[in-house]
Amino acid sequence: MRCGTKCFMVTVEKDGGKKSYEVPARSSIDARKISRRRYGEDLVIHSVHKK
Repeated sequence: MRCGTKCFMVTVEKDGGKKSYEVPARSSIDARKISRRRYGEDLVIHSVHKK
């Protein structure tokens, strides 16, 4: 974990359904970047909000 890390809830569309999961990141932009690296560039992100 990095300094200043918070938890964000990310809602994505994957495999024909919506899924939500937690991502530890410094900002919502960073949470989007981490999600795309983890699950692929073609991921559709619907929302990112602080937990």
